[in-house]
Amino acid sequence: MGLLNGKVALVTGAARGIGKAIAMRFASEGADIAFTDLVIDENGQQTIDEIAAFGHKVKGYASNAADFEQTHEVVNQILAEFGHIDILVNNAGITKDGLMLRMTEAQWDAVLNVNLKSAFNFTHALCPIMMRQRGGSIINMSSVVGVSGNAGQSNYSASKAGMIGLAKSVAKEMGPKGIRANCIAPGFVITEMTNKLPEDVRKAWEAQIPMRRGCKPEEIAGVALFLASDLSSYVSGQVINVCGAMNC
Repeated sequence: MGLLNGKVALVTGAARGIGKAIAMRFASEGADIAFTDLVIDENGQQTIDEIAAFGHKVKGYASNAADFEQTHEVVNQILAEFGHIDILVNNAGITKDGLMLRMTEAQWDAVLNVNLKSAFNFTHALCPIMMRQRGGSIINMSSVVGVSGNAGQSNYSASKAGMIGLAKSVAKEMGPKGIRANCIAPGFVITEMTNKLPEDVRKAWEAQIPMRRGCKPEEIAGVALFLASDLSSYVSGQVINVCGAMNC
């Protein structure tokens, strides 16, 4: 359909998983793709090759999303090489689970830095660019646990709740400049990581979901496409749960 023809999308943490699925879907709809990951390894190169098959410009950048200076440097590099940046997907994230009583400061700091500070870094770098362009779409990848919390994931839940507050605040600040900001809150997503869970654990998860199955990364990508495109031109400051009614 070409919903993103002429657009440039920047997706963080897109060498694999949900980020890759989003980058691939955007490319299939006409976007040029810049993506970041901590390193551009064989997974990153495979992502580059698969996106290039759509016939659009693509480049992967090795960058620590939690580093403020590195983030601004890579954004300036992308802008110089692509000419403009219309869509930002703050997808970079990690988990370091543990009960609050046993959680270390290092576990807390690592997750908040990678998940939440990275979103601040990229949004901070992109807002002036999007303001000059008089438009842009920012999409934060939150989680249902950012909406409802989860035992053993206080750091992850706090970081994902912060992504919601960040998007809502940016939507109000930047709305007059034509910039939209929204969140996607996935539930249980089928990825390489979740596929490694024991079968009984996976089935226990699925039993909690009214649709009785996990979400495919491509289903998250479909919602991201909606928020990135003009189909959602009057949608801003919102959280879309993609959870099979697990958290409705």
